[in-house]
Amino acid sequence: MNIPVETEYFTQRGFLPVPDPLPAFPRDSPYQIMDEWGQELPTWLAAREFRGNARELQVPVWREAVTSGNLPQLRLYYVRLGFLASGYINQVGEATAHILPRKIAQPLCRACGLLGRPPILSYDGYALYNWRRLDPTGPVALGNIDTIQDFVHLYDEHWFILVHVEIEALAGRSLAAMLGLAKQDGFADADKVDQAVLLITETVDKQTRALQRIPEKMSLDLYFKRFRPYIRFFENVVYEGIEQSPINFRGETGAQSSVMASLVAFFKIPHQATALTDHLADMRRYMPVEHCALIDRIAAMSSVRPVANRDLFNAALEAVARFREVHYEWARRYIDDKVDDPRGTGGTPYIQWLAQLIRETREFCR
Repeated sequence: MNIPVETEYFTQRGFLPVPDPLPAFPRDSPYQIMDEWGQELPTWLAAREFRGNARELQVPVWREAVTSGNLPQLRLYYVRLGFLASGYINQVGEATAHILPRKIAQPLCRACGLLGRPPILSYDGYALYNWRRLDPTGPVALGNIDTIQDFVHLYDEHWFILVHVEIEALAGRSLAAMLGLAKQDGFADADKVDQAVLLITETVDKQTRALQRIPEKMSLDLYFKRFRPYIRFFENVVYEGIEQSPINFRGETGAQSSVMASLVAFFKIPHQATALTDHLADMRRYMPVEHCALIDRIAAMSSVRPVANRDLFNAALEAVARFREVHYEWARRYIDDKVDDPRGTGGTPYIQWLAQLIRETREFCR
């Protein structure tokens, strides 16, 4: 599997794709029907007969090899089909389905195989490839972006996704600082190291302020009841025509974002080997392959800890911990206070693990 990628775009807008995601297929595309399905999906999911109708859809199978020219179309194809599959399995108001119909399962597996990822909607399809700019010349920021695909007719879901898109866009400044240092030999210039660490701290602070905006336009009850169920994991699901034994896949979760993973790799923050670290390692399977390659490149860099100014280094770790604390608070308020099942959408005991990440980040201060 070989997806062509220009790595320079990481310093422009973090882990978001360049060019912008394709909002619709070309008018003469054999996949254009999927745009119509995508627009109708929130209405379809409100009807009890959705699953019966979905089983009869004639999904056009992606047949091309992957090139830089058609990669945006393949990503949109994955977004449309991933939403359809997750809507089918986790339809709100109905019992969880345990068979993904052949007409959905086969093309989904084909597309996800080309993208080098498991066949389920993940963070990349839910957020990274699922936005468009209202003003094409304006910033990738709240107020100038909207979603391409949704599960429900509620702006709360748009807002949930778009806050994460802004956080991802801001990450470009951190990655530029990291990759700028990668060109140096052993971080010999301490001033440049300190400048990079300070820039990363300022960026993470901006990302934290963006994350703090979640409650502005997202209701506690609507998130939990109306659209969070759609991004849950698949448990004991048979992919008809692909695999007759039930299989499990992790659902969409912020742990599949490469933002925190890149910061942990850069600062060399040690996390005790537990089921948590196994989980975080498994999340790499759900990230775009080019993101994993960049994280590996950052992880291979020398440590800035012995070189950086102590106060600046500690401030950077505190910024990371504060971001995680805001995430922890929203997880507690939006999910944990409302559910008996301790597993998040990724299928993990998230409250316990988020607390561990915060503690171990602060413990690494110099």
